Amino acid sequence: MTTMFDLSGKTALVTGSARGLGNAIAEGLAEAGAAIILSDINPDTLADAAARARDKGYTVHESAFDVTDEDAVAKAFAQFDEQGISVDILVNNAGIQIRSPLVDFPVADFRKVIDTNLTSAFLVGREAGRRMVARRAGKIINIGSLTSEQARVTVAPYAAAKGGIRLLTKSMTAEWAEFNVQINAIGPGYIVTEMNKPLIENAEFDGWVKKRTPARRWGNPTDLVGTAVFLASPASDFVNGQLIFVDGGIMAVY
Repeated sequence: MTTMFDLSGKTALVTGSARGLGNAIAEGLAEAGAAIILSDINPDTLADAAARARDKGYTVHESAFDVTDEDAVAKAFAQFDEQGISVDILVNNAGIQIRSPLVDFPVADFRKVIDTNLTSAFLVGREAGRRMVARRAGKIINIGSLTSEQARVTVAPYAAAKGGIRLLTKSMTAEWAEFNVQINAIGPGYIVTEMNKPLIENAEFDGWVKKRTPARRWGNPTDLVGTAVFLASPASDFVNGQLIFVDGGIMAVY
């Protein structure tokens, strides 16, 4: 049974993987046997993360590029091709958050959130998808959110982007599933990350999260690893177009 979750011989590209959720997912895939491509826009942060992963015995490649830049994405994949690196698994994780009331939201910030959280998944997914379709094999995991289904105040562009992730996942499935490519999404609940640090340090919000979540706690980045390994492995070969919430039960109650 464990062979169903074995990623040996596979290579996984995880965007935004120098820290946080992306880093935990990348190292989880490596622990399951995959070689990993860590990716971040900051080369120094990326180098530090790669060094830590190599110290743990993982096979690690590095690729610093801007996931919102079409030419940069295409160049990164061309380099993978030149190096003989086949991206068997893609995790579209890169994302940012900017909070502001909608009536005051600057359009430049709105576009930045959409481009980083949604357009990037299209750009990187398109390059990976072209190659996976040609090989007739591949796994794509898009990172959604609770806001893929529900909105909250002050995060309108983030919610719009993550809602888009849900339908982008279904659209990729509609076009690529026949080529033995499985595309699914993970919807994290409230997770302890640097991006959420202001919320965690807010006693009122922290209390609300713990009361609202049936598990009565924040999630940890490692809580996503099992689902990511499942969706990246042969165990999910007939799972396609799904959004799986890893949220301590928050979406199960109202």
